Amino acid sequence: MTTTSANKQTKPAKTKGAGEVGAGPVWDWAAGHGPVTGALSATTGAWATATVGAATGMPPGWALAVGAAGAIGHTAAGLRLRNAGRTIAARAASWLVGAGWTTWAITHGPLTWAALGSLATIGVGIGTATRSTNLYEEAREAEALTAEQRQIAAELSAERREIAAEWAERVKRVCGIEVRILAVEKWPAGTGFTLDAELPGGVTYDKIAAHAAGLSADAHLPHGCTASASPGIHQGRTLIDVGTVNVLEQERTYPADYAPVSLMTGIPWGYRTNADDICVFLREQCALAVGPTGSGKTNLVHVILAGFARATDVLTWVIDLNAGSAGLPWVLPALESTEQGTPMRPGIDWLASTHAEAVLMLETALAIARHRKTAYQGLMRQHDTDLLPISPAIPQIELVIDEGAEILVSSDRRLKKLAEKILEVKRIARAMGVRTVLTALGATGSVLGNLLIRREAKVRVALTGGEVEGMDLSKMFPGSRGLRVEQAPYKGSGFMGTPESPAGLFKTWRILPSQISEIVAATSDRHPTLDAPSAKAAGEAYAKRWDAERIAWMRDPAHQPQQPTPAQTAEAEEQGSRRGLNLRALRNQPEDGQPSDPDELISQFRKQLDEFGADAIEQPARERTERPGLNLRALRENDTPAAGEGIEQEGPEWLAQALAAIRDAGRDGLKPSAVADLVGRSRQAVRDALKSAASRGELVYRDNGPHSVYVHPDHA
Repeated sequence: MTTTSANKQTKPAKTKGAGEVGAGPVWDWAAGHGPVTGALSATTGAWATATVGAATGMPPGWALAVGAAGAIGHTAAGLRLRNAGRTIAARAASWLVGAGWTTWAITHGPLTWAALGSLATIGVGIGTATRSTNLYEEAREAEALTAEQRQIAAELSAERREIAAEWAERVKRVCGIEVRILAVEKWPAGTGFTLDAELPGGVTYDKIAAHAAGLSADAHLPHGCTASASPGIHQGRTLIDVGTVNVLEQERTYPADYAPVSLMTGIPWGYRTNADDICVFLREQCALAVGPTGSGKTNLVHVILAGFARATDVLTWVIDLNAGSAGLPWVLPALESTEQGTPMRPGIDWLASTHAEAVLMLETALAIARHRKTAYQGLMRQHDTDLLPISPAIPQIELVIDEGAEILVSSDRRLKKLAEKILEVKRIARAMGVRTVLTALGATGSVLGNLLIRREAKVRVALTGGEVEGMDLSKMFPGSRGLRVEQAPYKGSGFMGTPESPAGLFKTWRILPSQISEIVAATSDRHPTLDAPSAKAAGEAYAKRWDAERIAWMRDPAHQPQQPTPAQTAEAEEQGSRRGLNLRALRNQPEDGQPSDPDELISQFRKQLDEFGADAIEQPARERTERPGLNLRALRENDTPAAGEGIEQEGPEWLAQALAAIRDAGRDGLKPSAVADLVGRSRQAVRDALKSAASRGELVYRDNGPHSVYVHPDHA
């Protein structure tokens, strides 16, 4: 009986498994047939049917009836599958021709050369027709798919053209600028789109950025969505990012993928309004994050620490004078695991919660930076760079200082010493891979008034939480326009700017305490170790940072580190400021063992004057060392220091920092106003001190009218 299995598609043969044995072709009896195997199957089936029918005397009309039924069935199937007319006709003809040959062969005999030759010809014809119809059907299917895609593209293109025309008219109406929209790109997350606009001659993107609020209001964008302009591919183009879905109001937890990251490829701190992650590159940059109470600043600190914990080339040192609360969640899981017999490394490398420990940490960081400058000269020459090649073998040290910006502007004497060391780390340790991340409670003039903070902290974050007081975004992001606190009223949201991307809206993830424990466990074997030269420079202060005595306060609340009370701090400052005579009675505060009679006090006062005066006259050439009491230098003779003796620096205590900054400025020097911003003093006081230093030869004054500067003698 004739069949038309030649019209079925061929399935790929199953490959032989690795465990199977034997050689030769592997037949897949469940597979369909192609043009060749299908034609061969049809002709052999027809010949076999004709041979059996002729031998048994089967009526010839039966073969013709079966062929007609097959033709009708395939025609119906082709119509249901919406095949082309030529495909249906070819399949029906195959059935009828095969049935006709079978009927003729039963009647005249299938074993003649005429029967065999005609059957071979029919087989070739069926194979050729099948191949032709298959190719035609594939072409029809591809054309239908292409047409569908063209229709979708046309619809999308029409939508984009509509968006482009709408926003071109809006920019003209709100900003007074005629722009030409060259492209519209929709964000993959479906939360907005980006317009690539060509600006008219002489117009910059700043004019559009200044009207961001007006454009957002005119477009009726949801709260938290903006239309912000940024530089384009060149200065005559601009990119306008338009958010249509407020992703800032959604709280997203920290991504559960704790995969390794690197300082060189960027560390994620949050996501933009287009739902893309925003990464920071801190190899050379410091960071500053500000946020009032309740804005999510502590959560951001934990997100920052999570990124550093995942990094394979970063060691994190944390300073938190508020009982170390920022770093404890990253240490306690490791301490608990050690007690349970499954030790793992903490998520941070060092934690300082007291002033003494913070000073020790900063001095260690400075010692490491200075030692690296000499120890790795050969390695830097080998890599032909002036920056230390950071890698897991030589990790970068990231100092995360919670509320560190407040330390830098504090008037407390103890914190001033700490601030000097933080500024020194910022100033000298960039090339050697020691950088800082500071946090503050607000973007105020006192925090941002220090030139060194602004110059080094190119990565800046302002968490607003809807708080307006103390949030001067113009100082935090100078040059950025159209930023308003009201745009980010949600906890954990705010603005972020990096050297790679302009300031714009962003939000950080919510990191849960359970996730912190998971990250500590997942990254325990990933943390690098301090390189040998740096460890040698760090000494025992670093090697014993996890000694039981130094971390006892972490394990037992009863061993909390002693913090000085305000009264003790005031008394210490008072004792440090008093030198020589004790005139406590003049403050109406009698002290035990001190006479309260004014006459007796005056007598003792005169007696001390006589003693100091006589002592000064008898020892005119002694070494000048600071001692308590009166300075009767005027009574000494030949007070000029001998050759080779050190000369004490005159002027205020901040003058040394100013002289160092002027020296680092090179031949350009610094204006008095810039020095005033650097040291946090009034301009008049700075002018007087610099003028006195110039008169002593410590500086050179270059008079150039309003551009006058002070230059160090080395560069004069």
